[in-house]
Amino acid sequence: MATKYIFVTGGVVSSVGKGITTASIGRLLKSRGISVVVQKLDPYLNVDPGTMSPYQHGEVFVTADGAETDLDLGHYERFLDQDLSRSSSVSSGQIYQAVIQRERRGDYLGRTIQPIPHVTNEIKERIRGMGRESGADVVIVEVGGTVGDIESQPFLEAIRQMRKEEGRDDTLAIHVTLLPYISTTAELKTKPTQHSVRELRSVGIQPDVIACRSDIPISDEIRDKISLFCDVEPQAVIPLMTMPSIYQVPLVLEEAGLGDFITDRLNIASASKDLDEWKAWVERLLNPQHSLEIAVVGKYVELPDAYLSVKEALIHAGVQNDSGVHIHWVHSEEVAKTKSEVLLANMDGIIVPGGFGERGFEGKVDATRYARLNNVPYLGLCLGLQAMVVEFARDHFGTEDVNSTELAPETAYPVITLLDEQQRVVDKGGTMRLGSYPCRLEPGTITREAYGANETSERHRHRYEFNNEFREEFARAGLIASGTSPDGGLVEICEIRNHPFMIGTQFHPELRSRPGRPHPLFDGFVRAALERKARSRKKSSTAADRPSRRKASASSRSRAPH
Repeated sequence: MATKYIFVTGGVVSSVGKGITTASIGRLLKSRGISVVVQKLDPYLNVDPGTMSPYQHGEVFVTADGAETDLDLGHYERFLDQDLSRSSSVSSGQIYQAVIQRERRGDYLGRTIQPIPHVTNEIKERIRGMGRESGADVVIVEVGGTVGDIESQPFLEAIRQMRKEEGRDDTLAIHVTLLPYISTTAELKTKPTQHSVRELRSVGIQPDVIACRSDIPISDEIRDKISLFCDVEPQAVIPLMTMPSIYQVPLVLEEAGLGDFITDRLNIASASKDLDEWKAWVERLLNPQHSLEIAVVGKYVELPDAYLSVKEALIHAGVQNDSGVHIHWVHSEEVAKTKSEVLLANMDGIIVPGGFGERGFEGKVDATRYARLNNVPYLGLCLGLQAMVVEFARDHFGTEDVNSTELAPETAYPVITLLDEQQRVVDKGGTMRLGSYPCRLEPGTITREAYGANETSERHRHRYEFNNEFREEFARAGLIASGTSPDGGLVEICEIRNHPFMIGTQFHPELRSRPGRPHPLFDGFVRAALERKARSRKKSSTAADRPSRRKASASSRSRAPH
């Protein structure tokens, strides 16, 4: 079977849900036994989001092969339950960089270099190359931004050309739009969708499917109106109402008939659809038996997308343990200004996620200290491990002059230092320790018990590491290396001895968590938090019972015969 291509564009506004829609379409096709791979085309001129502020772009999702990518790749991996590669992330910066490098080498033999055909040819080659590399039946391509953005035009032109070259039977265009609700007239408005489709058609792309995002149900009358004015089949106008959980979206799209429409339209032979396992998992997600209060202490908490994979990993682990997880986004700068006891007193667990730079670091250290002294389950990720080591060392040495050399180059106790391989690195983009590396787990540790294995492979994104000069001394004092590189040269995981669950990882375990397959460390963290909550309830119940028992005893004595 020839490779089929599905192109997903968006209109009206950004953040309309293209990424979740794209991931959900992949889930629908996989449920029918169709092999799928997903690619994101981002219009920005940055080569990748690795040097961009989280406030600009949310989290950077790292693939197993070490690419720094858009956070939508995290959605793709979680919904498809498969690893993607650097080929799944393409930016305008990468395209123009490749074209200019070829021009400098003389590959174009003196021809004038133009957006058409040279830039569009490079884009098409990246898309087709994704199909060849993966061998998938279907390549789903999401175009970032919205139709009408000037920076998206080369991508849209490339898609127009591909639809002509590959043929109608092998390509499908899906346009995701917003139907805004006007409260004064109590109605959904279709005009923005009509204008968006008109803009898309102006570049030569007629959508085959229109997915309409709305906050209230869409009537048949509105669907028929969109079908008429946008020239798509009525069954191809797909209602996409805002749901309590993003994991409901595949079920919503399946109920609307999108999966069958795609396979029929592309003439793809498929097995019987099987979303039963996904549906059962969503039911558990929506109906938890327990609940947890978890603090995520970071410096970008105003934008939770900066920690998107952490949030999703907590959800996955919560479902695994039949527990809802209520996340409290706690700003690390506030922890530094306010007593930890005030902000963290009612938390069942604490997570300190990754980050860079000095701002907010002391608050992360304070949160770590609170978790250690109060036996609160703690999971430190990347910088969260480094904060844990710094806090432990300050207590051990009895001085505040302990730090990472990233933040205090002249510190008396440099317990976190620059990796040897990073000593001569000058460029910032794509030069950290990136991607998956093996990790050997130490027998007899909480970490080893959580994994249930002797070795793992985890994704990294950092320049600084635990300083091995302090390794033996800290081990004797109670902070042990529970995971190392296979040669023992790099400390990958630390944990505090005689603590219910206090683990820090130099890597990012959240990047590997999936629905139905939570990461072992997040699963262990949630279980530890539930156990702590159960103990606290039992202690409170026992304390509440004591006065009544004493009163009953005194009353009994007063009635006893002398």
